[in-house]
Amino acid sequence: MYGKIKISGMITVENGMHIGGSSQFAAIGSVDSPVIRDRQSDLPMIPGSSLKGKMRTLLAKQYSQSAILKQHEDDPEIVLRLFGNSKKGDRKRESRLIFSDMILSNMDELREMEIHSATEIKFENSINRITAIANPRQIERVIRGSQFPLDLIYNVMREEEIIEDMGAIKQGFELLQYDYLGGNGTRGYGKVKLSELAAKCVVGDIAADIMDQCNEIMKGE
Repeated sequence: MYGKIKISGMITVENGMHIGGSSQFAAIGSVDSPVIRDRQSDLPMIPGSSLKGKMRTLLAKQYSQSAILKQHEDDPEIVLRLFGNSKKGDRKRESRLIFSDMILSNMDELREMEIHSATEIKFENSINRITAIANPRQIERVIRGSQFPLDLIYNVMREEEIIEDMGAIKQGFELLQYDYLGGNGTRGYGKVKLSELAAKCVVGDIAADIMDQCNEIMKGE
C-alpha cells in the first residue's frame, strides 16, 4: 500500500545547543563558531540532516550486535528500512523518513521574557599541555528554552511494518533525549526534550486502529 504519515511534535532546547554554520567570511573579532540560521528570517534552525544523522547513529548502535558501527549499508534491517542507503542497483534502499529543517518558533515568547536574542556567546579556552599556551574561542549557542517544531514524514511501504517502524522512530526520539543534538555534547551542549508527539495520516487510507496504535506509541502509552 502507499500512504504518508506525518509525525509532529516540539523539540525544546534544555542546554545551550550548537549546530554550526559557516564562518568563512567572519570579520576580525567576530564569533569563531556561529550557529546555522535560516537565511530568510535569520533565526536559528535545526537542519533536518542533523536530526536524521543523529537518530540513525543512535538507532544503529541500539540495534547493532557490535559496539563498532560499520558502513551505512551494513546497518541493521530496521535502520535500513527507515533511513535507506546510498548503494546503487538492487541493493539500494529508499529512506522511508523525510526530515524537514526546523526553524525557531518561539522568538516572540522569548521577547516577552525580555530576551532579545535567540543565541548566546560562550567563551571557551583550551590549554596546550606541552606549551601551556591558551587557545580562547567564542562559540555561539541557541539558548535554553528555544523551541523548534518537528515535522517528519513517514512513507508507508507495507502496512504490516507500520507499527514496528513507529516503535523504532519513538525509540530514536527517546535515545536522543538521553544523548545530545549538535556539537560539544560531552561538554554540556545540546540536551533536548521532545514533546507533543503525534501521528496523522496525510496521504492514503490507513486504518483508524493502526493510526490509534501509532499515536499510543508516540505518546508512550
